[in-house]
Amino acid sequence: MLEALLGFAAMFALMMLRVPIAISMAVVGLVGIGLMRSWPAAIASSTTEILDVAKYTLSVVPLFVLMGNFVTRAGMSRELYRLAYTFIGHRRGGLAMSTIAACAGFGAICGSSIATTATMARVAMPEMRRFNYRDSFAAGSIAAGGTLGILIPPSVIMVLYAIMTEQSIGALFAAGVIPGLLATLLYMVAASVVTRRHPELGPSGERSSWAERMRAVRNIWGVLVLFAIVMGGMYGGWFTPTEAAGIGAMGGFLFALARGALTWPVLIDVLVQSARTTAMLFTILIGASIFASFANFTTMPQDLKDFVEQFSIHPIAVIVAICAVYVLLGTAMEELSMILLTVPIFFPLITHLGFDPVWFGILIVCVVEIGMISPPVGMNVFVLRSVLPDVPTGQIWKGVMPFLYADIVRLAVLIAFPVITLWLPKALGL
Repeated sequence: MLEALLGFAAMFALMMLRVPIAISMAVVGLVGIGLMRSWPAAIASSTTEILDVAKYTLSVVPLFVLMGNFVTRAGMSRELYRLAYTFIGHRRGGLAMSTIAACAGFGAICGSSIATTATMARVAMPEMRRFNYRDSFAAGSIAAGGTLGILIPPSVIMVLYAIMTEQSIGALFAAGVIPGLLATLLYMVAASVVTRRHPELGPSGERSSWAERMRAVRNIWGVLVLFAIVMGGMYGGWFTPTEAAGIGAMGGFLFALARGALTWPVLIDVLVQSARTTAMLFTILIGASIFASFANFTTMPQDLKDFVEQFSIHPIAVIVAICAVYVLLGTAMEELSMILLTVPIFFPLITHLGFDPVWFGILIVCVVEIGMISPPVGMNVFVLRSVLPDVPTGQIWKGVMPFLYADIVRLAVLIAFPVITLWLPKALGL
């Protein structure tokens, strides 16, 4: 246990010195294995982890990233926002609720929280400012809504968790649907409560006619078709998750091409962005895998089991403690590194206590969502800050707080009632 704690301390020290987190994890893992075993063993272990990234199942990651970039370029986000706006935009706080609903829809075809946040900021912020929404409340609703991109399937983080823990990608995707809808509902309730108490934060928008609403419904056919093909085909047994990701990427390409959104420079830019994102993800994955190998050489996983058994700690108390650790880590680390670093340590304990691994995976994603809008390192907040440089960071934090409370309520509900998460995968026979 002591070796693992020293390793974590060394890793955080390197991070404080602004060493990239992937390099920090890889260096500490390599040195730790070298000191505990031998340097040849450290090099051999690290080489194995690097080669493991090349396995076929991980090809689903760049394909989903590519699909998300294509649909972003196709402008689907505007149709989704327009649809939500025509139905609820006329209510007090309706534009914020429309933004959250549009983020949920866009997350269903994008799979990235950061991309959802950045895209919806450009779409929704001008409209909310036109109706005199306060910047803090408007930015907070965008930051919170953006987190839905990693919970509503497809989700890159769910894919990585499934591969690391040898769980079904399809089961995790199905398990994320109801919690994702619950999150959307709670965010909208939070927006409604805030604007009832402070009407000046989110005035009503314009009421749309039923003809405008029907036109908005017709304009999102591309989103519905793409989602139905990717998810329906996967659950129908027509193709594997990796094949579904490939079909989704091709569908996104064809849709963007049909809408005239692709030129040669745009296509090259999409491919380069997708390659950069994939390289970043895989570099972090390699670093986390090397560090996880070091942690497994220590006695930490077994010590955690022994600690729980020795003091007869209630299993739910263990889950709450793990969630608290994730929330604390989320204030200082970005979500992908946090999951890749901690899952190899906590997962053996979770299975030892008899919890469902799919349920635990969804809990992790929900806690990561809290971290993405929590100070001081809420990734979505800093993405918004780069897209909206005229909105102070403090104002964004202020606007995020009501949605952060809604996240905590949702997490408590999912811990108390696992059936909410597990019902759909069981109903689908996954």
